[in-house]
Amino acid sequence: MRANGGWTVSQDNERVADALRLVAGTANPALAQMVATELGTQCVSSRLERFPDGELRPTVGGVRGADVYIIQPTGPPVSDNLVELLLLIDACRRAGAERVTAVVPYFCYARQDRRSSAGDAVGAKVVADVIAAAGADRLVVVDPHTAALEAMFAIPVEMLTAVPILARAITSVLPADAVVVAPDLGATKLAEHYASLLHLPVAVVRKSRVSGATVHAEELVGDVAGRATVIVDDMISTGGTIEAAVRVVTAYGAVPEVVVVATHGLFVGPAAERLRQPGLRRLVVTDSTAVSDGLELPIHVQSIAGLLADAVGRLHRREPLDELLIRA
Repeated sequence: MRANGGWTVSQDNERVADALRLVAGTANPALAQMVATELGTQCVSSRLERFPDGELRPTVGGVRGADVYIIQPTGPPVSDNLVELLLLIDACRRAGAERVTAVVPYFCYARQDRRSSAGDAVGAKVVADVIAAAGADRLVVVDPHTAALEAMFAIPVEMLTAVPILARAITSVLPADAVVVAPDLGATKLAEHYASLLHLPVAVVRKSRVSGATVHAEELVGDVAGRATVIVDDMISTGGTIEAAVRVVTAYGAVPEVVVVATHGLFVGPAAERLRQPGLRRLVVTDSTAVSDGLELPIHVQSIAGLLADAVGRLHRREPLDELLIRA
């Protein structure tokens, strides 16, 4: 057995049959290459041509009759990365792939899982439909924003979780009396999962969202006075939710050295400025999306390459993924 990013990978993955093929999209080729290394293989040849008007033209080779896994998170720039994924799926189908699995560690539009007014679109359902229509046989995601994602797809969806990897990564930096904090009610179940692994209590911030980039934190349910806190969420986008949660826990007397953990670190818009505050000690995210080196934040990246390789190997061998999946 050997480990990557805290996740133990079976040596069976090194003996995956030749019929397995990995295709790396351009959203995070480093992650795809690490997955290939874990599986003892290489990504097949592919290239992406960009026309002057913005059109994308991906080309793949060597996938005829193969079990193909396309690794392409759909983080920023979302539209380009999503369209590239769709075209890669179609290219593999037209090149004769026997089965195509879209491995999308970060799944875009998952926050748009319902309408808040009559004129809204349900973006998650639209993306689900086009991925299936492009020819994918299965989808693999990591800690999606909504558990309802699976019900929106006409194809099987495997929802992996990076929570055990991240929990192990912060064990050594948390005191025994720390508190796990959910930054809003929607993250309560996630916080309870972390708390069960870390053997810590849970507190919850109540917030209201003003806009897609602005939130207002109102109060805290739980006791954090004089204690270290770890704020957990599935993703950090503009940093508004985390910024508000840090202010609330410090206002309620928490030790002003907050640890923040999230599976997906997008860090877009004002995120870097918002998260440069004295009370924030450490930011821990995975490499589900490529994280910029120039953010000047205390970011620690944990790899999910081992998790993805384990899942791909098991799917290829038709083995269950039970212990890799999000808990019901």
